[in-house]
Amino acid sequence: MDLAGKNVVYLGGFGGIGQKCVQELLQRPIKALAIFDLNANEQLLAKWKSQHPDTDVFYHKLDITQKSDIDAAYKATAERFGHFDVVVNGSGLMNDRLVELTIQINLLGVINSTLTALEYMDKAKGGKGGLIVNISSVAGLQPTAIMAIYSAAKTGVTTFTRAMANPYFYAHSGVGFLTICPGFTDTGLLEDIGNKTTFTYDTPMLAMFNRVKRQKAEDCARNLVSAIETSKNGTVLMLEMGETTEVDMPVMWKPQLDN
Repeated sequence: MDLAGKNVVYLGGFGGIGQKCVQELLQRPIKALAIFDLNANEQLLAKWKSQHPDTDVFYHKLDITQKSDIDAAYKATAERFGHFDVVVNGSGLMNDRLVELTIQINLLGVINSTLTALEYMDKAKGGKGGLIVNISSVAGLQPTAIMAIYSAAKTGVTTFTRAMANPYFYAHSGVGFLTICPGFTDTGLLEDIGNKTTFTYDTPMLAMFNRVKRQKAEDCARNLVSAIETSKNGTVLMLEMGETTEVDMPVMWKPQLDN
């Protein structure tokens, strides 16, 4: 997708990867950018507005666990922008000691945000189509035992997004879907991992976890925005150590049909 003149919504835009993605998006001649997040970074928001006066940048408070907040944020954005072309669901939490919240933020929030955005973007409902990008994780590609709840939620994001990319849905709505699976990225999400694991007892996994190489958030963001510009509906991408790899998802089951 050519981002020139496009309206973009970014959920979690003040987070570690989110900040860098917003900065990368603002390097393109986008028309408008809405940032949904629980708390505003007023200093950063003012800086972005000052540096990019030709782009309408605004913030809307959003608790991703509250469906009413999601509805209100999209409604306000639609009224301000008229429509939006790209939505990036980037809110995230990695803390398996908070089981319900991990599922609410990482999976249910993505589902609710996606379905709400579709109400405005779906061509069959008067929208203009577009692209929804859901940020999963390498833990959504491969079971990650040390963070089993987080891994389950992210696996759900990967599967949900791939299902939404079904060609029948795409032909109906004109909305494409892209699954982004970042590898270990140097952000606050990975801090204090020893107090966020699924179980409290020690295993060798924690030491191994702490040795895994981490990519820079800037590199992840650059590749994510590039993927928005170049990838086709249904693509699953792993963003690892500054590199982008398309993941070939195997077909594990096919329904047996009656003759």
